[in-house]
Amino acid sequence: MFLFYFYQKFQKGLERMLSNYIKSIGQYFIMIYETFRRMTKTSELKRLILQELDDLIISSLGIVVFISFFIGAVIAIQTALNFSNPFVPKSLIGFAARQSIILEFAPTFVAIIMAGKVGSYITSSIGTMRVSEQIDALEVMGINSLNYLVFPKIIAMCMFPFVIAISMFVGIIGAYTASVYGGFLSSEQFLAGLQEDFIPFQVFYAFLKSFIFAIILATVPAFHGYYMKGGSLEVGHAATTSFVWTSVIIIFMNYFITQLLLS
Repeated sequence: MFLFYFYQKFQKGLERMLSNYIKSIGQYFIMIYETFRRMTKTSELKRLILQELDDLIISSLGIVVFISFFIGAVIAIQTALNFSNPFVPKSLIGFAARQSIILEFAPTFVAIIMAGKVGSYITSSIGTMRVSEQIDALEVMGINSLNYLVFPKIIAMCMFPFVIAISMFVGIIGAYTASVYGGFLSSEQFLAGLQEDFIPFQVFYAFLKSFIFAIILATVPAFHGYYMKGGSLEVGHAATTSFVWTSVIIIFMNYFITQLLLS
């Protein structure tokens, strides 16, 4: 009897959870559609886009450069320490560092970092406007609040592949510095490995993945901030939830894109 009661409660809870997820997915795509309707004045949009570029992209370059350099260095050191066989050419350290940084670290790892920094900022800023009824005021004035708040963030985040390009460059510089000045191999050996079996399509794959991640980074946190309910305490909860879901979607899309393009 107890097990039957527990099963019923579990089934109802599962149905309610699936219903909420399906509702949220539908609401998310409706938000995307509404974002591109009833555009704000061009002059105002230009100002908002430039402001978002500064808040979302320019302000993130410092942490991206710092992390990219040291992660590149760590990748090179760990690769060198695991290549203890004398028959393995040392140039493979440069090859492995290039592949790790271009294919996975720069696009995906940096996107997860940005989900914490940029995503939390987007959710908290829009959520605060929702709590303080500024979004309602925009609607009363006849302004499409989604276009006014979300569209500039989407356009600004389209520059995310530029951040990834910097991350790739700095990561490889970090790998070179750790490998050569750490005494693991010569500069010529690292550069030879860096150029070995280079496939340009892999760079295209990384930038395509970065562009898709940019759209996710701009829209998923905006969704959690725009549709949040409650007070200032719920703003913090919404920021945490948006980071979790943004990271989950990025990791899932990373698998899907990799399976689609590289398999």
